Amino acid sequence: MTPYIRWFEALRLSDTPIVGGKTSSLGELFHALRPLGVKVPDGFAITADAYWAVVDAAGLRPRLREILDGLDKRDLADLGRRGHAVRTLIRDAGLPPGLWAEIAAAYREFSSHYGAADDDVDVAVRSSATAEDLPTASFAGQQESFLNVRGLPALREAVTQCFASLFTDRAISYRIDHGFGHLEVALSIAVQKMVRSDLAAAGVMFTLDTESGFRNAVLIEAAWGLGENVVKGSVDPDDFCVFKPALRAGKRPILRRRVGEKHLRMVYAEGISGQATRNEPVLEGDRRRLCLTDDEVLGLARWALLIEDHYSRAAGVDRPMDIEWAKDGHTGELFIVQARPETVESQRSASRLDTFVLEDKGDELAVGRSVGRKIGVGRARVVHDFADLDTVQPGDVLVAENTTPDWEPIMKRSAAIVTDRGGRTCHAAIVARELGIPAVVGTGDGTRRIPSGQAVTVSCAGGDAGRVFSGSLRYRVDSIEPEELPRTRTKLEMNVGDPDQAFSLAAIPNDGVGLARIEFIVTSGIRVHPMALLHPERLDPQTRRAVDLLTVGYADKSAYFIDRLAEGIGMIAAAFHPKPVVVRLSDFKSNEYASLLGGDPFEAREENPMIGLRGAARYTHPSYAEAFALECVALRRVRSEMGLDNVRVMVPFCRRVEEGERVLAEMARHGLRRGEDGLEVYVMCEIPNNVMCIDEFCRIFDGISIGSNDLTQLTLGVDRDSELVAFEFDERDPGVLRMLRLAVEGARRNHKHVGICGQAPSDYPEIAEFLVRLGIDAISLNPDTVVRTRIHVAAVEKQLLAEAQGGQ
Repeated sequence: MTPYIRWFEALRLSDTPIVGGKTSSLGELFHALRPLGVKVPDGFAITADAYWAVVDAAGLRPRLREILDGLDKRDLADLGRRGHAVRTLIRDAGLPPGLWAEIAAAYREFSSHYGAADDDVDVAVRSSATAEDLPTASFAGQQESFLNVRGLPALREAVTQCFASLFTDRAISYRIDHGFGHLEVALSIAVQKMVRSDLAAAGVMFTLDTESGFRNAVLIEAAWGLGENVVKGSVDPDDFCVFKPALRAGKRPILRRRVGEKHLRMVYAEGISGQATRNEPVLEGDRRRLCLTDDEVLGLARWALLIEDHYSRAAGVDRPMDIEWAKDGHTGELFIVQARPETVESQRSASRLDTFVLEDKGDELAVGRSVGRKIGVGRARVVHDFADLDTVQPGDVLVAENTTPDWEPIMKRSAAIVTDRGGRTCHAAIVARELGIPAVVGTGDGTRRIPSGQAVTVSCAGGDAGRVFSGSLRYRVDSIEPEELPRTRTKLEMNVGDPDQAFSLAAIPNDGVGLARIEFIVTSGIRVHPMALLHPERLDPQTRRAVDLLTVGYADKSAYFIDRLAEGIGMIAAAFHPKPVVVRLSDFKSNEYASLLGGDPFEAREENPMIGLRGAARYTHPSYAEAFALECVALRRVRSEMGLDNVRVMVPFCRRVEEGERVLAEMARHGLRRGEDGLEVYVMCEIPNNVMCIDEFCRIFDGISIGSNDLTQLTLGVDRDSELVAFEFDERDPGVLRMLRLAVEGARRNHKHVGICGQAPSDYPEIAEFLVRLGIDAISLNPDTVVRTRIHVAAVEKQLLAEAQGGQ
């Protein structure tokens, strides 16, 4: 051990003042996590004392103070001039001979350890500031790092450039924002063995959901080649989500697998003088396939849990982590190359929930992945390179192919950010979260479709898909304080259809999900008729090509349906776990099924699909029974393989008791046997016969959920699809209320769970009150009505209690 060199194995988290946050964390990983099976590339640190040796040998402290004194970071031109002057001073100072001798000796020893000839082992040279990777300020990306550095001359140049990068414009600005003095922060450097992910894949992972702050998820992003493209947002990466509690229980709970475009791959620039890495295009076949297997995803997620658990114990509080990983193309091994505390969502206060609601409609200009759940309005400024940044004024919407750390001073004045490239953990996304502004990343063509200078609205309030609209659209913000909401005896659940919104919706005070619609997952996430996947020979050539394109990578097309459906259901079930999640089996009508890709050959034309082949009738019908088997397989996977046994199954539009018995038998044949492994099966009560035969239906099902839409339709004889008689559709009609009463009383008489998942309680507070007075167990509501209904129900229950006490 020398004054300026520390090997990873000798470092601990407590060494941050000596080697910076990034390198002390690498030492902690190497020391504490490697014995648990987490693989970490070896290396050594060049200490912060080495940085001060450079500064003091050249007598730079007074000059640094002089250059930076009185800086106004809002003056970008002046910031650029001063930053350049400081960096030039440090680069020109060079490395004192004694310091360089120690660095060179350590590199030679390191090269020998790996059997590299001529002192040319390939290393990553990473900056590590002494104020970096703190729980409340990351400093990540503020300084430079260099990949595939080989040989002593290249190492010397990289080290010198790293020291100078303590004064990048973005680092100077960041220190000012966070109250750090420029001469209070030093720079250490980590010299780490490269992982040959240029021959395989690399990426990042977080031990929480970066959009909602949901703590029970591991989010993994991956792309071919070195991980720099994922971090910088140069590519749209593959995206995986894993549910922590089930993973700890030994299950395989991959909730999401999303194929990203991955159009570029960063590789070693072999044979190119003066260049260490380069980007090359990715072949079409590789772009369309995931770059990690399920086993690799689960392996990385298990490592993420080990890392999070260790850092949380060390801190004495939960410590969500931001982790970089790489896969070696020679050996197939996975490695962790960095780990730091996550500093945005984990620090956000959960005392208030703000929901942004877009109230106007506008022409859609671009669609990408949403970052955050906010809405931003401003004039679009399309920026093609650094020289255009001066055109961005405070309150503008920054539109670019992608962003780099050098752009951060401009990003901080923007109302929103839109990029052509990048995933949910790219540079633009990370900065947007930290600034608390909305961003839409990975639009593909936003810079072409959004006119510069035009007023636009950037909405991230609609789930995973973020949208850019023309014009300044009106929106509102609904705020609630969860701890101030009253508790109720009546369970207040939610109707949830979009898996991408599930993590955010779960933050609203709730008692679970009373209705999760399979149809939404099919239309938005699957998009193809299940029978078309089972019998592609019945499709015309054009449709078959479209199905093949949608299901690329699947030799067995039915597996595509099972995977996507299981993932959609799993996302919702995980978000609300361990609360109950009632998943309704598919309830498409024939005209709706026909509109799916490949659906037309498998659907008959019906005069009135609303009372035709739908719901339970389909599941054993020859035209659909094969497809129903796929639904069952997906649900079984969610409950058994993913470990989400909070899922309950609900049978819709079950006309007769005998039909219900046939459906239960068919479910059991496909591995979903009522009562087995705690499986509960409910039935929708939405047909007058369900009410008239409530005792018989309660005999074969575990509970009922009233569907007020169809129950009203069939009680009043009003086709709810017909505009001509829409005025006659009213859930408050005395006949409908009598049906509701009979249903609730019948279920209670049979000691079965009874709830309602129809629209009526969301629209009409008086119906919610009517049901509470009947003693209904649960009311499932549209998410935007849960809070106000909870307040109303609590008042009704308080009144009932007073009435009961007054009658004693």
